[in-house]
Amino acid sequence: MAAKDKEYVLKQVKEKNVRFIRLWFTDVLGMLKSFAISPAELEGAFEEGMGFDGSSIEGFARIEESDMVAKPDPNTFAILPWRASAGMNVARMFCDILNPDGTPYKGDPRYALKRNLKKAEEMGFTFYVGPELEFFYFKNSSSTEILDHGGYFDLTPLDVASDLRKDTILALESMGIPVEYSHHEVAPSQHEIDLRYTDALSMADAAMTYRLTVKEVALQHGVYATFMPKPIFGQNGSGMHVHQSLFKGSENAFFDPNDKYYLSEIGKNYIAGLLKHSKEICSVVAQWVNSYKRLVPGYEAPVYISWARRNRSALIRVPMYKPGKANATRMEFRCPDPAANPYLAFAVMLAAGMKGMKEKYVLGGPIEEDIFEMTPDERESKGIDSLPGSLGEAIPITEKSELVREALGDHIFEKFISNKKIEWDKYRTHVSKFELEKYLPIL
Repeated sequence: MAAKDKEYVLKQVKEKNVRFIRLWFTDVLGMLKSFAISPAELEGAFEEGMGFDGSSIEGFARIEESDMVAKPDPNTFAILPWRASAGMNVARMFCDILNPDGTPYKGDPRYALKRNLKKAEEMGFTFYVGPELEFFYFKNSSSTEILDHGGYFDLTPLDVASDLRKDTILALESMGIPVEYSHHEVAPSQHEIDLRYTDALSMADAAMTYRLTVKEVALQHGVYATFMPKPIFGQNGSGMHVHQSLFKGSENAFFDPNDKYYLSEIGKNYIAGLLKHSKEICSVVAQWVNSYKRLVPGYEAPVYISWARRNRSALIRVPMYKPGKANATRMEFRCPDPAANPYLAFAVMLAAGMKGMKEKYVLGGPIEEDIFEMTPDERESKGIDSLPGSLGEAIPITEKSELVREALGDHIFEKFISNKKIEWDKYRTHVSKFELEKYLPIL
């Protein structure tokens, strides 16, 4: 896709009668933030950015340093299809957040990802990702009343959400976000729309757009969409499996035609890096208390630190090579969920993989047996470790991680850790329905 520049945007705004331009960015937790400007302010926004108060935004500035500048990236210009009305349009652009002196703001998650991508670029690589974001449709936001009893790949009449998915795909494509697949997922009322793989910065922007689009289209149909990792007890949760590869120009750096697994040394080192540092990055890619209700054995959720080709109980899967498809060689990291901040998630995954490459970590053999069926002793004899069992377990591991601190930068790292500690403490001290039902009648 050709890059868009300032002139392209100004022309589009005029031709398409765009009345408002929404400037988008995320806070440290990945919540989308936005404010609108009129076309008259657009030239100034491109030249100098638009000032705003960052003191109320999670993980941003303290009150005494609250002046922030949002500078729109013209390449991310798109008209919002759900905001279109007769003769009037609303558009959006993602922003880079700057300090008043024009330097990048260190609390901006988009900047954290850009920094890590720059390191990969300096090594000669482009980082490509293809995330699979799963979600649920419910009747409303206050209950988990499902719309269907469909299962994996089921079609209508069980899958009543086919029209919702179709409208979502049309909306995404109208914004220049290509879609590869869409289908019903394993759990009732659970769905997946897969975005076509692209470079990690474009994909992080696309993932943020995707989450909002799914919710907006659901709202138009009178239902609610959620990316909560595990909304229904006893059913599969929603994951965000992230397919990853590094390219050198047009060549896939993970591919080696002479290797038993068709994996290059770079590819093996990268996978070994992700495996070795998976516990450290876990609280970033699975960042909520609820994330760990999904990461339990038995629901296709990868909790065991190992890799495989066919085995979906492993943390990392390397899809089988198809002859003539060298560029499709990739690895799939299976523990992230779709409620993570994609900028930070992609940044820490890349940092872990690159550390493996730089230090030439050795990749052990794949584990093709079903790890869920193994006894603890069998897992131990094969050296298979587990991911943290809760956010409370994950936070101190991340807090000690030099790799995560370096990947996110001090500012985001410290804000993220302190936010997660507060979340865990609130959860830890909350008296739940389970406790009241179980203990009140007997104690």
